[in-house]
Amino acid sequence: MKLVIAYFRPEQLNSVKQALYAQGIHGMSVTNIAGSGRQKGYTEQYRGVIVEVNLLKKVRLEVAVADEKVDLVMDAIADGAKTGKEGDGMMFVMDIANARRIRTGETGTDILR
Repeated sequence: MKLVIAYFRPEQLNSVKQALYAQGIHGMSVTNIAGSGRQKGYTEQYRGVIVEVNLLKKVRLEVAVADEKVDLVMDAIADGAKTGKEGDGMMFVMDIANARRIRTGETGTDILR
């Protein structure tokens, strides 16, 4: 099993969800976060004072999938999140050593079905 973690623009969340749903992936966790990367932020003027905004709003999406579906999930996320501009986001894949469904006690990849 793998855990796909993606960071992308909040306005692209609906597109990403629809792309995952189209591939039959419905289980996901979504968190609103703030972070910085190559995009580096911007400056704006607020009540006459120049303010530097360097922590930008992003979404963190986590999807646990079977090994054979990793590329499918990454492609769906990339298709939904891509705007072609800097700051579109990143994805990471991590191994999951084990997992257990609390209600039934199922373990391993059985919990993903």
